[in-house]
Amino acid sequence: MEVLALHSWDLTPAEAVQLQLALRSRLKFKRAPSSLHYVAGADVSYSRSKDLAVAAVAVLTFPGLEIAEVSLATGTLAFPYVPGLLAFREVPLLLVAFRKIRTEPDAILVDGHGIAHPRRFGIACHLGLHLERPTAGCGKSLLVGSGGEPPDQPGAWTYLFDGGEQIGAILRTRPGARPVYLSPGHLLDIPGAVEIAWRCCRGYRIPEPIRVAHLASRSALQSG
Repeated sequence: MEVLALHSWDLTPAEAVQLQLALRSRLKFKRAPSSLHYVAGADVSYSRSKDLAVAAVAVLTFPGLEIAEVSLATGTLAFPYVPGLLAFREVPLLLVAFRKIRTEPDAILVDGHGIAHPRRFGIACHLGLHLERPTAGCGKSLLVGSGGEPPDQPGAWTYLFDGGEQIGAILRTRPGARPVYLSPGHLLDIPGAVEIAWRCCRGYRIPEPIRVAHLASRSALQSG
């Protein structure tokens, strides 16, 4: 899969913040594509030392959610852990995995956030610009913002707000479980992110493409 080289990754945290602010004007938000055949999930797992990591990209058929392809990339993480700068730690390795895939996805779900981010430029935004594909972030915990709790009914959702601005959605994926936090990355709007994520759920809390990617990355770490 083609990856666009937008900038150098050799940055300090202060330079990374400035890059986020500069790149966010390139983001575009659209309705979900009318025709989807493949949806990818992206996740990164860390070793106990936190230095070694495995990035996984799982491409699933849509709407059948059968595994079409899984790509892995193992490497050492150079960028430090800084809240709000996860992309600079994980995206370089994820892009290695994306370069290997032959089954190009029509949309991508990322373990992390999109515009539900203090600077409106989370990991899903960064990845979406490099891949120029509809991308959304699916966070297991809240990074920024607040919103009403959706009803305890699978598929129910409410908007996530920050300072009066709609920045994402809170989606209930299974009864009795905590919701997930969805936000657009690039080339998707909020309802589009919700639609794709919900249609990719199979009874688990996490949408299937991300769940498969997570299992693949954890398995690779344990076997390595």
